Amino acid sequence: MKKSLLLATFLSAFMGFEAISQQTPPAEYGGGLKVDLNESGSKYFRLITWHQFWLDVNETTNANNETEYNATPMLRRSRFLLYAQLTDRFLILTHFGLNSLTPSGLHPTGQSSQTQLFMHDAWVEYKVMDELYVGGGLHYWNGISRLNNQSTLNFLPLDNPRFAWASLGTTDQFARHLGIYAKGKVGKLDYRFAWNGAMVYSVDAGAGLTPTTTQAVYTGRATLGLEASNVYAGYVNYQFWDQESNKLPYFVGSYLGAKKVLSVGAGFYAHPNGSVLLDSNDPTQVVGEDVLIFAADAFMELPIGDNNQSLTAYASFQSNDYGTNYQMGGGSLDIFTGSVLYAQAGYVLPNSGAWAWQPYFTFAQKNITNGGESLSDIGIGINSLITGHNAKLSLEYRNVGNLTGSTNRFILQAVVFL
Repeated sequence: MKKSLLLATFLSAFMGFEAISQQTPPAEYGGGLKVDLNESGSKYFRLITWHQFWLDVNETTNANNETEYNATPMLRRSRFLLYAQLTDRFLILTHFGLNSLTPSGLHPTGQSSQTQLFMHDAWVEYKVMDELYVGGGLHYWNGISRLNNQSTLNFLPLDNPRFAWASLGTTDQFARHLGIYAKGKVGKLDYRFAWNGAMVYSVDAGAGLTPTTTQAVYTGRATLGLEASNVYAGYVNYQFWDQESNKLPYFVGSYLGAKKVLSVGAGFYAHPNGSVLLDSNDPTQVVGEDVLIFAADAFMELPIGDNNQSLTAYASFQSNDYGTNYQMGGGSLDIFTGSVLYAQAGYVLPNSGAWAWQPYFTFAQKNITNGGESLSDIGIGINSLITGHNAKLSLEYRNVGNLTGSTNRFILQAVVFL
């Protein structure tokens, strides 16, 4: 009964928003305010800003072992991104903001860690030739998969699955590394490769975790020093139909029918001696274990019919080796040694262009080596596209598998970006 009332309340609020005229959805990441610095427009800077607000309702169990639902307002993301094309050869990008601000993170004078703006991206780039660009700084040119390079502006579902940002909290700052990258296109083949320095203060190091002879922890950089300082990553994909922009690293989650795309790719992430384990022959000695993650994926965007319909679909397989029986923080159900099969699909329903609906679903099957657990996560949702991705409302239900069964979660989201 409680679930039915809660869902009815959410739907009433969701349906109650009056639609306004929908502009043509942006074809790729690249909207925002553009200011030309010369008459031809070859020199310019572009500013993009966005806010993503959530009302997050989680299923919990109280002291009397009764099921309750607790609602938490959250500013999931608040960001500013600025990049400038100085000449046809040079680009500079700066991106800062905050994430996941909740009432518990507020402070009377804004001094909590949650309320502090921090740097997400800061890099410079040089065009060597049409097929090759190189750059350096705090960057998002990641390996592994399309999801690990996902834009947060145009998701198909509400958000990325946590396991997709596979190095977040282990060697990077919020999915960004400090390092050097190379990217480009050769025909229909799109590529990105990077060498990065590993973060010292990982989640495991911050929690003071120590390895055993049977379970590794991700503290190689903190424990072994320079032996574990190098991280290598890459992703290559072949784009059969329309070509996607790689001016910025952020892959589009759904084009809403603005492009016809079929992309098949594969990628990796390698961190020699990234994790550490106690030597079984001499438990007083710590030995390094190489971390290796690889994935293969496919993405399709297919416009359908004459009424602005479109189908978006994505699937990936990701193999994680973080070290022997690894689980982040000692028990993570998202970052672990094992494998993940993931899929998502959505469909923009027939519309006149004034207002569009996009129902979708997601599915993840997680196989955790430590304990032999096999867990599944299911999501069902709908996007109300007021002005494409620039202004939309989303409602999503998730059933998240855990070691004792599963929990339910409802999230209502409002997004605006310019």
